[in-house]
Amino acid sequence: VGMGRTLVELFYDVLSPYSWLGFEVLCRYQHIWNIDLRFRPAFLGGIMQATGNKPPAMLPKRAEYMLKDIKRMAKYYQVPVKISEDDFLRVLGTSNLGAMRFITAMDMTQPRYLEPLSREFWIRFWSQREDISQPENILAVARQAGLSSELSQKLLEMISSPAVKNRLKETTEEAIKYGAFGVPAVVAHFKEEPQLFFGSDRLELLGSIIGE
Repeated sequence: VGMGRTLVELFYDVLSPYSWLGFEVLCRYQHIWNIDLRFRPAFLGGIMQATGNKPPAMLPKRAEYMLKDIKRMAKYYQVPVKISEDDFLRVLGTSNLGAMRFITAMDMTQPRYLEPLSREFWIRFWSQREDISQPENILAVARQAGLSSELSQKLLEMISSPAVKNRLKETTEEAIKYGAFGVPAVVAHFKEEPQLFFGSDRLELLGSIIGE
């Protein structure tokens, strides 16, 4: 961390539309605020299970609100999230473990590609409404993000390795240790005290606490 810069960790999962919104806003502010932004790919399923949380859409009134909320936020932040009622089932029916392990493998190999790679997963799933669970879909996302086929192939092989599985598990456990019960979970290390902010609508508060 640079002189007087605040380390801000963003724990996210590409299955979460709110994670995409929070990710884009923090990507924009990382050059304006005095922060070092660190991307921390985590597994939402593991966080939910450990904390007894349930998908928001399980509550019909909340699902109804979420449809409106995400549309408003997408427009406000100019992020091309598209959401409709069938997305709730689509999320429940999608295995995102391979995608999150692939992103984790990237984090372990060439972290500078994390931003474009993660973004392409969200675009594919939430903008183009396509599958991200199969190896060929994952390779298509990697290609869109500008990765060479050699690197993509290497990362795809890494996703079944104990090192990558453990790293994703550890990152997920770290998020839980900070108090996360869902994503995005943003942790600001300010004045020696890690502060957790949940969701993509607490970023003004984050700014104010770190003096921005």
